[in-house]
Amino acid sequence: MGYENPMPVQEEVIPRLLHEKTDMVALAQTGTGKTAAFGLPVIQKINLKKNQPQALVLSPTRELCLQIASDLTDYSKYIDGLRILPVYGGSSIESQIKSLKRGVHIVVATPGRLLDLMNRGMVNLELVHTVILDEADEMLNMGFAESIDAVLAEVPDNRNMLLFSATMPDEIARISRKYMHHPQEIIVGGKNEGAKNVKHVYYMVHAKDKYLALKRIADYYPNIYGIIFCRTRRETQEIADQLIQDGYNADSLHGELSQAQRDAVMQKFRIRNLQLLVATDVAARGLDVDNLTHVINYGLPEDIETYTHRSGRTGRAGKTGTSIAIVHTKEKGRMKEIERTIGKKFEKGTIPNGKQICEKQLFNLVDKIEKVQVNEAEIASYLQPIFRKLEWLSNEDLIKRVVSLEFNRLLDYYADARELDIPDEKKREKDNDSDRSKRNRQAEPGFKRLFINLGKTDGLYPNTLIDLINTYVRKRVIIGKIDLLSNFSFFEIEEKGARSVIEGLRNVNFFGQRIAVEEADKMERAPKRKRKEAGYREKPRHEKKDRRKNQKEFSSKRKK
Repeated sequence: MGYENPMPVQEEVIPRLLHEKTDMVALAQTGTGKTAAFGLPVIQKINLKKNQPQALVLSPTRELCLQIASDLTDYSKYIDGLRILPVYGGSSIESQIKSLKRGVHIVVATPGRLLDLMNRGMVNLELVHTVILDEADEMLNMGFAESIDAVLAEVPDNRNMLLFSATMPDEIARISRKYMHHPQEIIVGGKNEGAKNVKHVYYMVHAKDKYLALKRIADYYPNIYGIIFCRTRRETQEIADQLIQDGYNADSLHGELSQAQRDAVMQKFRIRNLQLLVATDVAARGLDVDNLTHVINYGLPEDIETYTHRSGRTGRAGKTGTSIAIVHTKEKGRMKEIERTIGKKFEKGTIPNGKQICEKQLFNLVDKIEKVQVNEAEIASYLQPIFRKLEWLSNEDLIKRVVSLEFNRLLDYYADARELDIPDEKKREKDNDSDRSKRNRQAEPGFKRLFINLGKTDGLYPNTLIDLINTYVRKRVIIGKIDLLSNFSFFEIEEKGARSVIEGLRNVNFFGQRIAVEEADKMERAPKRKRKEAGYREKPRHEKKDRRKNQKEFSSKRKK
């Protein structure tokens, strides 16, 4: 299989499992060889004469379940009669029951399907001598704690338990205390530490420019092979659809896809028919794909452990990789927390400009032309008429035409591309107050700044404002920066959608207050009386409302 030297976790774990009867907690990053670390010793300890499950491997996802079973099958290629069964939801339970009745030695399962089979009385775990929880932290993050408890209650008390994890949350410590007997702890690297071979880069952009930044990153790395992580299923599908529409070799992976669809997408991705996989964290957990060049965080996740898992998808098996985060200014604090936890510093990247991207793509094409394998025999009969057709062109002209044929569209697209990076924070701090105030009053290019007579004291928050626009504005609009003040606010809308927002929100009742929306520059120039009528003033303290109550009531009303 190409293994030459053991990985550090294999070097630590394999000898102990072969020579000691022990429980073990092993902390190591995803992609560091954990499957072989527990798989090889477990296979060696199987008694082929006993035709019942003797080892149980629990994994968080179907994809990882299949991957582990496949690896164990490869490891046991020369052990005749050893049977390994993957048990997971989304496939025929009848066929899994038939296999169990014929007899298996190692069961690799997701907790839900295994519990289903146990409740039907179709799986017997009384001879299990080894239980392995692979990616245990991910299983707990996905809410499998009760299922794990139910499964472990059915295996013999004298079994050995091996717990493999990339991070060490409190819930894992609870399981080790409850179900393990004086476990040995093996740590490869530090607890919750990021993978050593992964470089962490962040790009600071405005929220509305995140997709443009994503496209430029993909264009700047012509041979990119990576996963783009999004927070929600909807965002995942939207980003994938946009990339496909813009000509990128991409597809989506999320929980709303059927198992057959997920398998088809993963097969295309594994054989590199796809360059970019856009996925939610849940769908991508347990994916075992080699040689990823990049992981792209389309915004940072809520918890640090999720980031550790995301970045661990690249830089596997000794190779190097890059974890990119496309962030806006409000996420900077969370980025600092991640840096402290994983013990790595994020490098500040600069979004490539059009000239840099075109140069990178052109040289990539030249490299391909230089290295292409020419099949002389098959192409020979076609060459003479081609030479005659093109003989009037010089070498220089021919090269220009080949490059133009490939790159005219790209060159046109990036001809007037604007800068996307937010200026360096230190430089911005040096601006005087008047410059800052002036800048805050100016909308981004292509956007219109609008005034609304609601503020924080009225219960208006960014999500409330977005809900109002989604509810009352028929046309789909792009929302930019939102500035919330105490009694009124400003927000930016794409210029072509500004009039729709003004009309859509006009006279809408927000808990007894009629909404007024106007172009910000008109409101600032309006007479004092009109500004006062529109709410462009500070309200006395006694007029302030319970903003949290308003926000909660609005959310409840919208759901109804």
